[in-house]
Amino acid sequence: MKAVIFDLDGTLIDSAPDIHAAANAVLQGEGLPLVSFEQSRSFVGRGARIFVERMERAVTGENEPARTDHLHARFLHFYERAHENTRIYPGVVEVLEDLRAEGFALGLCTNKPMRPTRAVLAHLDWDRLFDVVIGGDSLAVAKPDPAPLIAVVDGLGLTLPQITYIGDSETDAETAQRAGARFGLFTEGYRHTAPEDMYHQFRFDDYNLLTEYLKDPAA
Repeated sequence: MKAVIFDLDGTLIDSAPDIHAAANAVLQGEGLPLVSFEQSRSFVGRGARIFVERMERAVTGENEPARTDHLHARFLHFYERAHENTRIYPGVVEVLEDLRAEGFALGLCTNKPMRPTRAVLAHLDWDRLFDVVIGGDSLAVAKPDPAPLIAVVDGLGLTLPQITYIGDSETDAETAQRAGARFGLFTEGYRHTAPEDMYHQFRFDDYNLLTEYLKDPAA
């Protein structure tokens, strides 16, 4: 195994508080009802456009294309600047640095659009860590379509048997399964399904355990 590819939100970082704040900043500006933190967290995982569609439907009961377009544009405005309350999961920094030191290539495959992805990577000083980054708007399709994950693999110059994909959600698990990739499930993210009911080769709740799983081909 030569590379590890990670999801971002709910896997390496907990950005749910900032996403919630961005959502309510949009809604407040439009004079619409606000959403709760739990509502907002439940909308995460399929990209910004679907997040906005779910948010709009929750507060208005429907989606109107013109309004959705407007809310989406406003959401991206706030989303690109939403870093204040984002936190890194414990142990992540050490694991990323250790993997780089051991010669692993690192990739990022997220449904977060590229501009907010690049913004948060710069904010965390992580630009240097990832060899290939694919966001939710990098291709014509997003996860759970396997194409974004395969694009990262191709960008690394590797094949699927040479990588492990790490994610936290049903979207990530489906992406890995459809690609035929080895998948490690981080159980402390944004999933709604019991871990045992999700596709994975191994699961973990502590990043201090990840390196051992990565080195164990039977995991």
